Amino acid sequence: MRSTTTLAIITASVSTPPPPLPKHTRRNTTTPKPPPKQSKSPPLPSPSSSTSSNRPPLLSTFRWGEHRTHINYYAELASKLAEDARFEEFFMIVETITSGGGTSRVQAVEFSALLNADLVSKGILCLIENEEGFQRLNGVLIGFQKLGIAGALEVLLSDRPVVDAIGHEWIGFVIEDAMEPIEVVRNCVNKKNPQAAIRYADFCARSDEVFCASILEFGKRGDMASALTVFEASKHKLGCVNMYAYRTIIDVCGLCHDYSQSRSIYEELNAQNINPNLYVFNSLMNVNACDLTYTMSIYKHMQNLGIAPDIASYNILLKSCSLAARLDLAQEFYKEVEYLESIGSLKLDVFTYSTMIKVFTDERMWQMALGIKDKMLETGVTLNIVTWSSLISACAKSGLVDQAFVLFEEMLLAGCMPNSQCCNVLLNACVKALQYDRAFRLFQNWKNNSFQMTNKNLTLGGSQIVVNVPFKPTVSTYNVLMKACGTDHFLAKALMDEMETVGLSPNHISWSTLIGVYGGAGDVKSGVQVLKTMRESGVPPDVVAYTAAIKVCVKQRELNLAFSLFAEMKKYQIQPNMVTYNTLLRARTRYGSLIEVQQCLSIYQDMRKSGFQPNDYYLKELIEEWCEGIIQDNHRSQGELKNTSKRDLGGPHSLLLEKVASHLQRGTQSIAVDLRGLTKVEARIVVLAVLRMIKENYHPGEFMRDDMFIILGVQEVGTSVDKNEFDVKDAIIKLLKDNLGLEVLSLGPKIPNEIRINVENPFNSHPDLHEAIEETKLSKSPSRRPAVLHRLKVTRRSLYHWLQKKVQQENRRQIPHS
Repeated sequence: MRSTTTLAIITASVSTPPPPLPKHTRRNTTTPKPPPKQSKSPPLPSPSSSTSSNRPPLLSTFRWGEHRTHINYYAELASKLAEDARFEEFFMIVETITSGGGTSRVQAVEFSALLNADLVSKGILCLIENEEGFQRLNGVLIGFQKLGIAGALEVLLSDRPVVDAIGHEWIGFVIEDAMEPIEVVRNCVNKKNPQAAIRYADFCARSDEVFCASILEFGKRGDMASALTVFEASKHKLGCVNMYAYRTIIDVCGLCHDYSQSRSIYEELNAQNINPNLYVFNSLMNVNACDLTYTMSIYKHMQNLGIAPDIASYNILLKSCSLAARLDLAQEFYKEVEYLESIGSLKLDVFTYSTMIKVFTDERMWQMALGIKDKMLETGVTLNIVTWSSLISACAKSGLVDQAFVLFEEMLLAGCMPNSQCCNVLLNACVKALQYDRAFRLFQNWKNNSFQMTNKNLTLGGSQIVVNVPFKPTVSTYNVLMKACGTDHFLAKALMDEMETVGLSPNHISWSTLIGVYGGAGDVKSGVQVLKTMRESGVPPDVVAYTAAIKVCVKQRELNLAFSLFAEMKKYQIQPNMVTYNTLLRARTRYGSLIEVQQCLSIYQDMRKSGFQPNDYYLKELIEEWCEGIIQDNHRSQGELKNTSKRDLGGPHSLLLEKVASHLQRGTQSIAVDLRGLTKVEARIVVLAVLRMIKENYHPGEFMRDDMFIILGVQEVGTSVDKNEFDVKDAIIKLLKDNLGLEVLSLGPKIPNEIRINVENPFNSHPDLHEAIEETKLSKSPSRRPAVLHRLKVTRRSLYHWLQKKVQQENRRQIPHS
């Protein structure tokens, strides 16, 4: 009956002209025409049309989601009515549209977003200019509030003509009476409109509170720029220094992780010779707790100003010490707080104790952590979830699984409900201690929403107590259990499937763990296949997943597959980490071919370019062993080679490996070896590396086209030759002549400007040689002496004979003994 009556009212209001308006507001207001015919939706008939229409009457039960293409029409109709200040009829349409199938605030917000704000603004302005307009305005705003439409306030705060017509004082009263200030502030935050929030705060009687609320709400959304805009406006609008506003904006800096901005705000106060209060200091220290040095400087400044720290100050200092792993300093503050408590100046709270427990936990001092627990019980402080979790973690990290379970039962008996993180700590402790059955029993009880324990205090024999838990296992829970699967990839895959069954989505750690389980079972193919499955399931493999797959390949000696996965990583622009590089560099225990050496050296160089500091020792050993293999009559054992290498290894940044890599990547098109800056052992390795490259690239029957040039160093005319250069020269000549039987000629010293090494011969165009010459040219100045270049030449004829001899030796070794 009510629906039918309302329909008649709306039909009359739409089909008849509106009542006369004052001359200055009268306009031609006719019923909006239905939208034109479209192929997908039927035209809207007039409100007086037959009930045989394809849509229900306007105010019959309206189902949101049906006739959704007509919602725009109804929004246009409501906006037209609002434009003519016909808000009673406007509210009827809005209430009908948003109440079909049950009142929904979400539907009201969606419908209000379709309203024409300009038309609503004109209607409100028209309403104000009429007699008794202000009384009607208050009712209109309350109507907007009841229907959950915040657009009216948005209009009042953003439309300057409306604000001027109402007046600042009266509009503040009307808005505060119509809606809660926090609702208006959150609406401005949702719209990312700091100017509207500023105007609203300026209208309100307690503008300082509204300014601070606006700053905090923008900060919670991570909108640091808008929060700063409101803060700067508050300084001008309030006309005084508001410490609450300064504290709020500093807290927002912490929420947005903008520590430097918090320091700038503090320095701004210092520049004005304004001393912050205790709460501003606490917020500043809390935001910068990750920087113990800065936090201590603020604390000392606070003491110099005569501001006594409270328990919150000490809690923040303990937190900063914990983050900096400064156990000694944390213990000093803790003793100081205990003394202040003994004289009645402070009272330790649960946060103080919990922070100290965490400090001891991080240092694996579980006995000290349990001692803090005893003090809490003695002083009557109730342990909270953070305290219990820290105690359990302390025992778990120390491998005391039984003690961790005892604490867990004490926690349940004390009536403190654990959370998923606490249970995950217990599971992880079981897995690390290889107590897999215990981990799965705990998991099964958790899935059944109950934990069982024995209360030994009730009876002599004990009593079983069941504690129901409201929380479910998380993705991290399943990840921990997958580590307990060992090599049982069927069980690991079943856990993955169970995750999806209960509505959880496996993350990167889940997939990476599954790869490791396949690898433990020796199933390389399935482990690598997981990468493809990840990508197909919408989880792009990350560096952890690829590294896990590479580890599996290396462990099973599928080295070519491991290097192909590394190349695939680079293709997808996934940056390898330190573990990835080290896994590949240590994949081989020896090198059998030039390609293998080039692969590893390429990864080594990529590692250096990415900013990692590789350990060159292992790679140098393998390179030296590979190079020395070129000398067939070398009777030294492998152990002796390694000892030689150990005596001459350089630091973490190895010039030797860079030289070897650059020469092997260049190939044999131009043979020039630069030994400048190397020791005699390093120079030997570089020369042997080049010779081995020449040997592996040589095809029988081809004649060597190039001589081999060796650059020993550059020396100014008239100065003595460096002793190291003499040692390098003697060692290389002995190696090439005595060990390999090559012909070596000395070509230096010569002044670079006069060097003419068979310019007509194209085989002597050597990049390394020209680079050395150019360097000497650039380094010369009128005041310096000319420089000379010291070089050796290995003739191509002797190289050819040496290669032929190597081929013949290999052929004889391949002939089976008769």
